[in-house]
Amino acid sequence: MNPPADCRHCGVCCFSNSPTYVRVTGEDWTRLGDDAPGLAQFIGHRAYLRMSEGHCAALEIRNGPAGPDFFCTVYDRRPQVCRDLERGSPECFGERDTKAAAVAVAAAVAAAVAAAVAARAE
Repeated sequence: MNPPADCRHCGVCCFSNSPTYVRVTGEDWTRLGDDAPGLAQFIGHRAYLRMSEGHCAALEIRNGPAGPDFFCTVYDRRPQVCRDLERGSPECFGERDTKAAAVAVAAAVAAAVAAAVAARAE
C-alpha cells in the first residue's frame, strides 16, 4: 500500500468511536487555548479530544473538486499524538487498513449533506 499523497485526502487517523482516542496533555490543552474546553473533555482525570459523528471534533469534512477534503481546524495547535503520526509510517498504514470503510461512509454522508444544502440554496 502506498502512503496517501496528501493527508487531507485520507483522514483515517481522525476517525474513531472511542471517547479516549486522542489523549490531550497539559501542553496540548495550553496549545489549544480558548478552544480547549469545546474540543476536549475530561474522562476521569485525563483529557481527550471530543469525538463527534465517529471522528475528532476538530475535523471538518469539506467537499472539494477531487473528492473529500479532511481538514483539521486546529492543525497548527493539534495534540502531540497527532503531530507524531507520520504519513506513510507503519501506524499510518495500520490506521488505513482498519478504518478505510468508515472514512468512505463519512465522505459519502458529507457529500450528500453538501448536495442537499446546495439544492436548498437554488
